Amino acid sequence: MLAHTAILELLQTYFDAIYHGHVDALRSTFHPSAALFGEVSGDYSHRPLEDYLAAVAKRQSPAALGQTYAMEVLSIEVLGETAFAKVRCQIFDFNYYDFLSLIHQDGQWRIVNKLFSHIPT
Repeated sequence: MLAHTAILELLQTYFDAIYHGHVDALRSTFHPSAALFGEVSGDYSHRPLEDYLAAVAKRQSPAALGQTYAMEVLSIEVLGETAFAKVRCQIFDFNYYDFLSLIHQDGQWRIVNKLFSHIPT
């Protein structure tokens, strides 16, 4: 149960950082070698973590735009020192579903891979 609690705390930091555009807090949720892959309306994306963080730094945050905070954890599965989380992030005009792979290393959980897709509502 401790792993689930720690992962929930990490995911809350992830959500809050995305919503407020806090790049350093968002960086803290990822392993430095993390990669991001996604599909949005038929367009495929692969970017290293630093490219993603740079994009977050350049945009106005959902909070600054007065958008409703609409992010939730849908599931978490832990197996040893690895875990998988499925989350939903509704930001801007997107309804993102993220599949996050995590690893427990040096006493901390970190996201090592983010696979995302926009599913129209």
